Amino acid sequence: MSNILATILPIFVIILLGWSLRRFDFMQEGFVKPANRLVYFVAIPAMIFREIANSALAEHFRSDLLVATLSPILLVFSVGLIVVRRVKLQNHQVGTFLQCSFHGNLGYIGLAVAYYFLGNDGLTRASILAGFVMLLQNFLAVVALSRFGRAPKERSAPFPLIRQILLNPVIISAMAGMTASFLGLNLPLMLDRSLKILSGMALPLALLVIGTSLSFAQMRQQLRPTLVISVFKLLLLPACGLILFYLLGFEKKDYLPALILLAAPTATVSYVMASEMAGDADLATAAISVTTLVSALTFIAWLGVTS
Repeated sequence: MSNILATILPIFVIILLGWSLRRFDFMQEGFVKPANRLVYFVAIPAMIFREIANSALAEHFRSDLLVATLSPILLVFSVGLIVVRRVKLQNHQVGTFLQCSFHGNLGYIGLAVAYYFLGNDGLTRASILAGFVMLLQNFLAVVALSRFGRAPKERSAPFPLIRQILLNPVIISAMAGMTASFLGLNLPLMLDRSLKILSGMALPLALLVIGTSLSFAQMRQQLRPTLVISVFKLLLLPACGLILFYLLGFEKKDYLPALILLAAPTATVSYVMASEMAGDADLATAAISVTTLVSALTFIAWLGVTS
């Protein structure tokens, strides 16, 4: 348990530091947006590509584990479609509620927990799975937001968003890394060291940027639906995954990176997608803030259960 606390608590100390720096204007909007783009488009893709390209893909990739990781997301999405009928939400809030219930923050928080708790091997396994998980959860998010929203004339067409999903830098870097590993390509020393330098700033800067997105005001205004979202995202989703991993007899070293990804809080891109597809951006902001803070406890709980 001490190892778990020593891993999780420092991560959330950095997240709260990011919130503090933003509140006291040390990280202003003029810095946060470019920093976020730097992390999202350069640093994290560099880290993911390097880790996967330098790995033995046959040793780290398992199709049965991938199916077991994706299945809980589909299950929670299906359960969410039933539950939204009983939760008092406006029509344009339903799609946002659904996507926030399964759309995890893999690149910024999931991979950080995997790396700091499991090391390079865990990061590699998590990075391989993350590309596929992102494809599924982004696709389902587009489905949810396309089905529920404001007046049709106010909605953005889903096809540009689908194109953005396919061009997601994390997905591209994961697939490129797997291709390089499969072909047995050795990265030139200069390229490998350059990617290593970029990788070094990925997770710390990502955690600071996440902290700047926290909004306690929106948390208070949207408390009831965000608590239900938190139950789905932080409890039900990883619980379904863990049960399935146990039933299928996976070893801990294989399923733990997948469990960490499933237990990640709501993705910050949920806000962007809700805004672009006429969902409820305020609900997305609240869900991101609540699940991010609460995940400090649920990560400790899930890692404790498996130890």
